[in-house]
Amino acid sequence: MNLPPVLTQIDLPGIPHVYSGKVRDVFDAGDNLLFVATDRISAFDSILPTGISGKGFVLNQLSAWWFDHLKDIAPNHIVSTDPRDYPLEAQRHEAVLRGRSMLVRKAEVFPIECIARGYLIGTGWQDYERTGSVSGIPLRKGYQLADKLDEPIFTPAHKATTGHDENITYAQMVERIGPAHAAILRDLTLQLYQAAATYAASRGIILADTKFEFGLYNNQILLVDEALTPDSSRYWPAETYVPGKSPVSFDKQFVRDYLESVKWDKRPPAPHLPDEVVSRTAEKYIEAFERLTGEKISF
Repeated sequence: MNLPPVLTQIDLPGIPHVYSGKVRDVFDAGDNLLFVATDRISAFDSILPTGISGKGFVLNQLSAWWFDHLKDIAPNHIVSTDPRDYPLEAQRHEAVLRGRSMLVRKAEVFPIECIARGYLIGTGWQDYERTGSVSGIPLRKGYQLADKLDEPIFTPAHKATTGHDENITYAQMVERIGPAHAAILRDLTLQLYQAAATYAASRGIILADTKFEFGLYNNQILLVDEALTPDSSRYWPAETYVPGKSPVSFDKQFVRDYLESVKWDKRPPAPHLPDEVVSRTAEKYIEAFERLTGEKISF
């Protein structure tokens, strides 16, 4: 496959830059915001010096696909993903923006990461091993690593402006945003997860967990940020899944494995990635997109 050149920095002269995250750059497009997905990749809370070719295209297009697929459950913030619909200043940058951008509404984002877990893995597993609970939710005894939960659970986190997000209980979420909004976000999160997990299973993929963000726009709650990408979700190929073992996943596994193998101390600066790790990671992102959507990625 011919992958596009790696793009880790976005410069759009004439359009005010608002914010840069680990992957996306955000620009002010007047009444809306312009999200642009770069090919940056992060691991262990550090942005790596090596980008992953095509990653921004995959994340942007998969997110847009899921937003559309789930719009009957939750309206979302997308205005358009076609640069021809963008303001004139942005249309001038069509070559950069096509495939890796979306024009979105300026929603007031809730400071909560809304996480749905259907399987016991990651920090959820660590919490369970230590306390028998996950985010204050008691679970029955006897679960193994990567086991499917009897039913999905909602485990919120407080979005930190710097450093790590803070896992919180539902009661703490209620204190931060109020009982009415907390209940709606919890219920939407579980409905979206259930619908996405059922669909993914039909494509031979397990959706172990995922995180959503929501915002208010004209007093309506919208699904915002990204949706069900390999950066915000754990996807496992069903054919290799075995409870009790850490599953293969469609995400940064090759990157994390490499960084562990070179004994990096997880403090900046991060090491450069070899070509093989870059290409295998790109292949995993592309495979996730194509298996989930049944479409070929368009670069």
